[in-house]
Amino acid sequence: MCTTCGCGVGETRVAGGPVPAPAGADAAVLPESRQDGSHRLAGMAAPAAADGGHQHHGHHGHHEHHASDETHGHHEHHRHHGHHGGPDASTTASRLVQIERDILASNDAYAAENRRRFEEQGIFALNLVSSPGSGKTSLLCRTIELLRGRLSLAVIEGDQQTSRDAERIRATGVPALQINTGKGCHLDAHMVGHALQRLSPGDDSLLLIENVGNLVCPAAFDLGEAHKVVILSVTEGEDKPLKYPNMFAAASLMLLNKIDLLPHLSFDVDLAIAHARQVNPALRVMRLSATTGEGFIEWLAWLDEGCAAAQRSRKTTIDALRRRVAELENLLSSGTRCCDG
Repeated sequence: MCTTCGCGVGETRVAGGPVPAPAGADAAVLPESRQDGSHRLAGMAAPAAADGGHQHHGHHGHHEHHASDETHGHHEHHRHHGHHGGPDASTTASRLVQIERDILASNDAYAAENRRRFEEQGIFALNLVSSPGSGKTSLLCRTIELLRGRLSLAVIEGDQQTSRDAERIRATGVPALQINTGKGCHLDAHMVGHALQRLSPGDDSLLLIENVGNLVCPAAFDLGEAHKVVILSVTEGEDKPLKYPNMFAAASLMLLNKIDLLPHLSFDVDLAIAHARQVNPALRVMRLSATTGEGFIEWLAWLDEGCAAAQRSRKTTIDALRRRVAELENLLSSGTRCCDG
């Protein structure tokens, strides 16, 4: 079980053939996943010790096994006889905290690599997060329909099982790649990095990452995205932001979806927005309907602005590099003339 988010050991699969584990893999850290294949990744081998998304599953499974043996076989025996053996609760808790820190630090390193790629290519990458059933995939399909021909798009789909959502996206004509996390309940930066290798999004494009439906653990895992966009549907409770504050605090934008259903519900829009901004005062909110297209003008304008900013940043970087190269060439040329003289 994951020490960070509680998800179980799963079989993560990325569409495509096998991908080797990162260099420097240490089999001793991941005994289960590396020896019996319980962490197979189709399109991705079991991550190395540095992997943010899977190191913790295998490691914790191994630790849990021995902790269980110790607790029930030895510690319980000594406790009933007045003796103390093995690690105490504070030591175990401290070890788990350190494991969690290592997991997130490793994930952040992969996320930094993804972000560097996005910046170099001028890609505007978004991490779409929500509860199951909020309408993320329908929102993506409507967005693609309205942006087709204006922007280059690609989609990464995250689900525990099936490739249904990726198939829906591909039916629109946009390239999409499915990541199945098995029992895992979130995408991580390592998975996304391998997906990028296969998807190969173009320069100056929009990359939409649909995370696994879950308002808890995706908040902790940076994928390298420019923004997290949280989708809340009016068929959910107004108090979702208060119940799951970390996700709403981590997001830059909240899309309040399914507003076409408001006449049939008792959902209080103002209260939901107030709760979201109680958690995150800077949170931008847009109201829309993926079914009717209502409210999409503002959403599409926001996407256009983000893509334009990413493209300007890339152009600025390229121009700066060109100037630097020209300066170096001038210096070399001046040195050559000096030596000739």
